[in-house]
Amino acid sequence: MVNEERLVQLFIKLVENDSVSGREEKVGDFLKQYFRQRNLQVEEDNAGEVLQGSSGNLLVKIAGTVDKPPLLFAAHMDTVKPGEGIKAIVGNDRIIRSQGDTILGSDDKSAIAALLEAWEIIQERQLSHPPLEFLFTVSEEQGLMGAKQFDFSRLQSKIAYVLDDNNDPGTIVIKSPCQNEIEYIVQGRAAHAGMNPEEGINAIHLAAMALAKMPCGRIDDETTCNFGTIEGGLARNIVAPECRIRGEARSRSRKKLDSITSSLKDSFINEIEKLGGRAEVKIDFLYPEIALQPEEEVVQRALRAARKLGLEPMLAATGGGSDASIINGAGIRCVNLGVGMKNVHTTEEYISIDDLVMDVRLILAIIEEST
Repeated sequence: MVNEERLVQLFIKLVENDSVSGREEKVGDFLKQYFRQRNLQVEEDNAGEVLQGSSGNLLVKIAGTVDKPPLLFAAHMDTVKPGEGIKAIVGNDRIIRSQGDTILGSDDKSAIAALLEAWEIIQERQLSHPPLEFLFTVSEEQGLMGAKQFDFSRLQSKIAYVLDDNNDPGTIVIKSPCQNEIEYIVQGRAAHAGMNPEEGINAIHLAAMALAKMPCGRIDDETTCNFGTIEGGLARNIVAPECRIRGEARSRSRKKLDSITSSLKDSFINEIEKLGGRAEVKIDFLYPEIALQPEEEVVQRALRAARKLGLEPMLAATGGGSDASIINGAGIRCVNLGVGMKNVHTTEEYISIDDLVMDVRLILAIIEEST
């Protein structure tokens, strides 16, 4: 049923169109042309303008052939760096890799290719389907920024599937964390480092001493925190008057996220003030948790579809966010599906042709279960 050659060529064409976050216009233009050639309307929002990028989110609505509730599928157009000048190579082992100095971009263009191939098959075989909504987002890799800008009142679907998990097809992610972005700002006092250092308060030193007393890494099986970047100071011979640290906290429990964030904030401020400095902590809630129950229809439909294909489906929890987090937060029940991409965000990224084919078959099976 799946036209493997067409699917692979479509995937290669997608990944070889650069689309690092904020510069998705090549893939956006490709998708607009693709759907318009098939007499389908493509709606583009103003997310690109708001985010100062080159493309907005794209929405395609397809009328159903049966009177059933509509169904949403979503994937993101952007990639991480190094994602420019990608050259895809198909090996004799049926694995698609990059030439080695860039990512491949299967995150998340494998999903886009699979959705387009599924639509080709639906048309060729005149398969019955409910109303379909395809959402292609921008700047997902920058913190789900495109999805956050999307107006979900434009959708009719109440059930959705994002295809953006790096596990094998048949993996159904029903739990993922909420996340806070945390910025720590330490104010010290500048002084000459050689002539009168005792008159200064070194903000970098204070920050280091405070961080040494704070938890970092895995807190429990649902909760993590991390300090990711640190910057500060004016010159090597000046006692640093300011230091900024950026970090995060995540948990699949909102209560635990609130607790660890509060603890991190209070502990940091208290330690800095004890040492004679001043501290400020800024907290930005990035996205909500996903906590779906196995008996929910969105989950059961994916389970039935996977089993119909001979897969052994696995209900999974993850430590990362995806557009599914934002879609669920908008009141649409949404799972994230495994697509088989491996070593994502590295130059060792790859995906197998067999997994690409299975992704298409899984999309079609879910649609069939929805008719």
